Amino acid sequence: MRKNFGAKTWLYPMPVLIVATYGEDGTPDAMNAAWGGICEENRVALCLAEEHKTTKNILARRAFTVSMADAAHVAACDYVGIVSGNAVPDKFKRAGFTAERSAFVDAPVIRELPMALECRLEKVTEDGLIVGEIVNVSAEEAILGQDGKIDPAKLAPVTYDPVHHTYIALGEKVGKAFSDGRKLR
Repeated sequence: MRKNFGAKTWLYPMPVLIVATYGEDGTPDAMNAAWGGICEENRVALCLAEEHKTTKNILARRAFTVSMADAAHVAACDYVGIVSGNAVPDKFKRAGFTAERSAFVDAPVIRELPMALECRLEKVTEDGLIVGEIVNVSAEEAILGQDGKIDPAKLAPVTYDPVHHTYIALGEKVGKAFSDGRKLR
């Protein structure tokens, strides 16, 4: 038997995305955004309120980076989600983050977070959804596997549990995509 909960924003896994931008004066800024993800092959979509400093920076600079929160930096990633850049202009630094300028877009790459999508603002939809073109994905060599690609176990990304308001480390591999279902043909 199922239990009904009504309309909720409950979806698993919900990525913990850290969106980084530069402000008008070049100060790096970051925010924690749970509502976002890949929306096309080389596009990312973010649902950000227009009053966020990060949103204003994206519109002004037309660029941003998206990193995934990882287990090693949960406190810093949570901090940039609970403190407003409008009220605390140096929250990026207070979180313990350091910035490296992206070689591809006018936005910072957070050195402490080992993977980043470097994005150019493509459009803002009539509903306010921010869509960015992914122009580069950068990753620290420390999170690469023997095949030279990103190893999720080394990345150690976390997901947000919207029901219990916790962060959960993503777990073990349980199957092979585009393969395991073939045996049911």
